[in-house]
Amino acid sequence: MNWTLEVVIVPVSDVDQAKTFYADQLGFAVDHDTVISDEARIVQLTPPGSGCSIVIGRGVVPDMPPGSLKGLQLVVPDLKRARKELVERGVEVSEIQVVGQNPRPVPDPLDNVGFVFFTDPDGNSWGVQQISSRA
Repeated sequence: MNWTLEVVIVPVSDVDQAKTFYADQLGFAVDHDTVISDEARIVQLTPPGSGCSIVIGRGVVPDMPPGSLKGLQLVVPDLKRARKELVERGVEVSEIQVVGQNPRPVPDPLDNVGFVFFTDPDGNSWGVQQISSRA
């Protein structure tokens, strides 16, 4: 049996601001934006090519302090290109950092160990790792 992770709840203080950040600045697809009532709204967004979405909202998502989610990670095949796209979209993103050493030879020295980091408007933190091929 396969067990797939398909949704991660991201706690935010302002749904519209977060939706704009994730959709317009990060390029996530807006799968749906459902207003259930004046107190309840759910927005699902998916990173390009991902099988896992994020959900932001109010009233129908678990109550977590905005900005309390740390260490979410995206994976891309080309970290330099990904960082350039984030900068062009106005995201405050770190310089490329090499974390550790590769345990085996890889086609690109950034594979597995190259990362950039950013936060959303509430302080939820994300890492972006380069993996251009998997063993």
